[in-house]
Formats: sequence, C-alpha cells, structure tokens
Amino acid sequence: MCPVCTVTVIAGLGISRFLGIDDAVTSLWIGGFILSFSFITINWIDKKWPRLKVQRYRLPIIALMYLLVLIPLKINNSIGIVGNRLWGIDKVVLGTAVGSIFFLIGIWADKKVRKVSDKQLFPYQKVVFPVLSLIITSVAFFFLTKN
Repeated sequence: MCPVCTVTVIAGLGISRFLGIDDAVTSLWIGGFILSFSFITINWIDKKWPRLKVQRYRLPIIALMYLLVLIPLKINNSIGIVGNRLWGIDKVVLGTAVGSIFFLIGIWADKKVRKVSDKQLFPYQKVVFPVLSLIITSVAFFFLTKN
C-alpha cells in the first residue's frame, strides 16, 4: 500500500465524516479497497517476478496491506473513538471487516456465475459484482446506523 493511498483513505474518512456519512458505511469501502489493492499487487508481483512465487504468500501480503492502512488510522485517532461503536465493535474496524467479506462474496458470485453459465453475462461483470455487493451492503449499513 503506497503512502498516498493510505493518506487518501484517511482523507476520505475525514471528508465522509464532514459530510455526515457514518464511519461504518465509509469503512465498508475501505475494506473492499484494501482487498482489491492486495489482489492487484499480488498479481503484479507475480507477473513481474514469477520466480518469487508470491502466490504462496498471499495471506501475509494481504495482512500487511490491512496493517499498512489500519495502523495509520489508529495513529490518526480514526479508530478507537469513544462512542463510535456498532454492536460493541469500532465502526471503522467493523466496516473494514464486513466490507472485505462482502467484496469477497461479490468475487465469489462472479466466479460462480461464470462457472454455471460458462461465460460472463455482461461486460465488466468481474468489477460490477464486487462493487454491487459493496453498494448493497452500504445501503443496509446506512439504514442500520441511521439515528
């Protein structure tokens, strides 16, 4: 994760707070972003340096990506704010975890549809499914966190 990306995530969280968007909703997208960037980075390293066999180290690389975003958010006091909890869990941490899970569900749904139909149904399906899963989850979280 590049420093610019981390600063962008922090700034995005700050702007969304200014606009009144709940941290749980914003963090869903942070979770999807981290996971997406992790997969892109792993694939790039694998193509650039195939002898590294980077696919063996997917989980540590993904964990490192989460740490490279969440640690600065903690240092910046975006995580651990008193009263910024949903179901007893910090909203940023919860949103990031749930966003990552639903991003993976979108990826899985795309692969399942491709397997069942033996083709993609429409252009950019690989992008639409994960993003749509985040949109649906964001709407659900919006209504869950609405006071």
